[in-house]
This record gives sequence, C-alpha cells and structure tokens, in this order.
Amino acid sequence: MEVLRVKTARRTQLVDVTEEVERAVGKVGISSGVCYVYVPHTTAGVTVNEHFDPDVATDLEGVFERLVPRSGPYRHSEGNSDSHAKAAMTGTSAMIFVEDGKLALGRWQGVFFCEFDGPRERKMWVKVAGDAS
Repeated sequence: MEVLRVKTARRTQLVDVTEEVERAVGKVGISSGVCYVYVPHTTAGVTVNEHFDPDVATDLEGVFERLVPRSGPYRHSEGNSDSHAKAAMTGTSAMIFVEDGKLALGRWQGVFFCEFDGPRERKMWVKVAGDAS
C-alpha cells in the first residue's frame, strides 16, 4: 500500500491526484488488476470525474457549496457538519481497473481528492492488486 499526502489550500477543494495514483500503480508492476483509492478522513472524499478542463473541478466545488451550505441548522458543534455531509456524498473510496499497467480511465477522467474541511494536509491510501507483468 502506498500513502499519498495531499495538501490543500482552501476549505473546499478538488485536487487532481491522477498522476500520483498512476505513479503508485506503476511502482507495483502489474499489467492487469484493480487500484483501490481510499481516504481515511470523515470530512474528505475521492471521486473520478473530468480532469481535462479544470473549470469542472471548480464548478463542482461550487455545486457542493450550494447544495450543502457551511452554515445551516446543524447540531454537530464543531462547525464542520457541511464537510461531513459533502464527504458522505462523494464517498471515501474509488476502485479503478488497471490494464496494461495503467489506470483504465476514460479519455477525460481523472482521480480527485475532495477536501471539504481545509486547508489541511491529508492522506490517501492506494492499494493495487493484480497479475504481474
């Protein structure tokens, strides 16, 4: 398992981590298998979405802010209830097939770390399983 560190600069931020996950896959040296990406945090998540146009990530950040505003009628007293809800919406894991030693992503797809309670330094765990090259 590889542990990636992700540093965020804003409270809500989608960070393209595709290259880092690809490097982790390459280190394992498999030709076919599965890559599991997991975020061990309750106020962060992971998603696969378009990474060709960075405006998509910016738009998604805005969508999360509009759907689940920071202030609301929340009972959780730490002031980050919205962050927990947003993380629940994205989920904390993704499974991506590996073919020919690379992530089998669609033409426009990328892997994003989703920060909802930043800025912080976070961890992402990447585990690859499959058949050797």
